[in-house]
Amino acid sequence: MPSVISQTAEYALRAVAALAQEPDHPLTAQQIAARTQVPLDYLRKVMRLLTRAGLVRGQRGARGGFSLARSTSQVSVLDVVNAIDPVERIRSCPLAIGSHGTNLCALHRRLDDAIARVEQAFAQTTIAEILDDQNPATPLCESTESTEPT
Repeated sequence: MPSVISQTAEYALRAVAALAQEPDHPLTAQQIAARTQVPLDYLRKVMRLLTRAGLVRGQRGARGGFSLARSTSQVSVLDVVNAIDPVERIRSCPLAIGSHGTNLCALHRRLDDAIARVEQAFAQTTIAEILDDQNPATPLCESTESTEPT
């Protein structure tokens, strides 16, 4: 599947979505990994990066776990992506053609314009908006509700 973001950034979005679904209850790394289908060791790395970025807070102990550090309406998709693998704009000729420098050719200028539109869409989309979507599929992770037929 082609992707605009790295797999690690998607894992981070899944983890944030899982935490957002349980705002009053911290989740352990094991719980998040199970819900998001992210390998536990990889998830721990992702959680460290999200914590370092101030998006998530961790609490040790019997009632410990991870929770969001800010409200879902204050966390954008871009915040999460940039905490893990920042969106890279094209600032100078990627081919290092000396005469181009920061004056991008038509191809690279249009590619950067497309990246800018993606970056803007990520910045304008909050985690709250994603979770409020009426689509019956739970965003980026397993539902906390039973998925077995009754």
